[in-house]
Amino acid sequence: MLGDMPRCPWATTEPAVTYHDEEWGVPVHDDRVLFEFLILEGAQAGLNWITILKKRKNYRKAFDGFRAERIARYGVRDVQRLLGDAGIVRNRLKIAATIQNAKMFLAVREERESFDTYLWSFVGGKPIQNRRRNMAEVPARTAESDAMSRDLLRHGFKFVGSTICYALMQATGMVNDHLVTCPRHAELGGAPRRK
Repeated sequence: MLGDMPRCPWATTEPAVTYHDEEWGVPVHDDRVLFEFLILEGAQAGLNWITILKKRKNYRKAFDGFRAERIARYGVRDVQRLLGDAGIVRNRLKIAATIQNAKMFLAVREERESFDTYLWSFVGGKPIQNRRRNMAEVPARTAESDAMSRDLLRHGFKFVGSTICYALMQATGMVNDHLVTCPRHAELGGAPRRK
């Protein structure tokens, strides 16, 4: 926790504060966690991230801990179970996309060394260190997220538009979008703030 230090302005209440302080922007190289964020970012489409954060534990339970091998085998009964689960966003298209994305995740992992290697290739394998001074400077998408989105769509993934991909990149540390005034910016490899 950062105590009284100035966080990024979107992190004002729980669970966003803990997420900001402990996870957001930390480089992730675990395929299962990358898959979890891919699904959660897609679930967020049209909603507020805090809604998804509050339901995250329920998502993990409802979707077998985000184990793609299990989700890829979900059938009609599983879809009905999920549509009845008030602990997640009960959207038929998003549920179907999660099952489809599990299948595509497994295919990409088979085709490439890992899903990690595949996703991180869009940023050259290391975090892009941005130096944003305020939230207005943070884009909704970039050339890298455009490229990631195009390629994920080409592979058959769903709910992977460029804005969702950029949110995924921010969440998993492919880009450091903590503001320079936030202590986490420097902690995650950004150049220290100049006085």
